[in-house]
Amino acid sequence: MARRRKKSFRTPKAVRRQARKRKMGVAERRKREFTYRGHTLVQLQAMPLWAEEGDVDTIAIIDLLSARARRSLGRTLSRENEHLLARIRCSGEDDVVRTHRRDMVILPVMVGKNLAIHNGHQFIQVDIQPEMIGGFLGEYALTRNRGTHSGPGVGATRSSKHVALK
Repeated sequence: MARRRKKSFRTPKAVRRQARKRKMGVAERRKREFTYRGHTLVQLQAMPLWAEEGDVDTIAIIDLLSARARRSLGRTLSRENEHLLARIRCSGEDDVVRTHRRDMVILPVMVGKNLAIHNGHQFIQVDIQPEMIGGFLGEYALTRNRGTHSGPGVGATRSSKHVALK
């Protein structure tokens, strides 16, 4: 004996919506292309970090960043941050670069790389996404944990042992 399929009930509104989708040829939502201040990731990766002196026409990455990141990079990178950037550039796709440099600004060159950022206790592995551009590495490896409390201890008074029934 053949099994009968359960008949699913669709509202008339759902039927019309489905017909409209078929008519328009919309299969699913398209993912919007990432842009940072009006520039695509490919354009950002092709831009220089700093503009040449006297060159007004060239847009540099530093011109697009927020004020805090611009100020951090404005006086050039520190020697340690330059070393980190060089290590990130020469690392492979699956290589994990470990670092203590939490004050490094995330640049378009770093997108798609795996970094292990130290949080003071351990290394937190972070995959750099395009949306992270302009932030700092330390923002993605939190240093403080949420405190959890257990019940009252041995020396607790009667009033502090009271727990509200809410």
